[in-house]
Amino acid sequence: MICTPGLNCYSCPAAITSCPIGAMQFFFAGVRHSISLFITGFLLSVGVVFGRFICGYVCPMGLLQDLIYKIKTPKKRVRFRYMRYLKYLILIVFVILLPMFVLHELSGFGEPWFCKYICPSGTIFGAIPLLAVNGFLRDLAGFLLIMKISIVALIITAALFIYRPFCRLLCPLGAIYALFNKIAIKKMRCDKEKCTSCNKCAQACQIMLEPAKQPNSPECVRCGMCKAACEAKALK
Repeated sequence: MICTPGLNCYSCPAAITSCPIGAMQFFFAGVRHSISLFITGFLLSVGVVFGRFICGYVCPMGLLQDLIYKIKTPKKRVRFRYMRYLKYLILIVFVILLPMFVLHELSGFGEPWFCKYICPSGTIFGAIPLLAVNGFLRDLAGFLLIMKISIVALIITAALFIYRPFCRLLCPLGAIYALFNKIAIKKMRCDKEKCTSCNKCAQACQIMLEPAKQPNSPECVRCGMCKAACEAKALK
């Protein structure tokens, strides 16, 4: 089972690799509730090397939100002080606990709860293309699809005004990579000798971080806006 570093729904007609979150749920939902050493090692390796650099430059949901955010609308910078922990709760509850302990009474297996009930990537890149080309599936579509399309609509609407709401609030993969941001090989560095404390990096940060003081905050998705705004070239 070969995974991509970012979200990649295997329901997509063009998918040739698996999503690491989907693969995690597959093993947690099994009868033996096993943990795949390959997937665990894969996520650890990617996290240690790149951290949330993956969120900024690899994940298709990140790219989609960036493109939506470029549409000219009034922008609102929001810090999300406590709501940012929601993605960790989703990781623990929807990716690990529910697939492990809520089992189907006939099969004895769990379900991929995050993929089935929340994941907008699966809806956008998997469900919608499949429904577009398959009339039989369209006839079977019901409340669950309506609910997931509603989640997508909320995320897309929010992304018009707020920078990357899904990455910052809901993504369990982002939660995993966030744990490695401070120790990753690919990290942000601030040269204190060059830094003039002009605060332009903080003004440019749409997540409302202070890159000069916290260049490796778990919330940083490595978008590069602070680096571009630093006239002293202190951020690397």
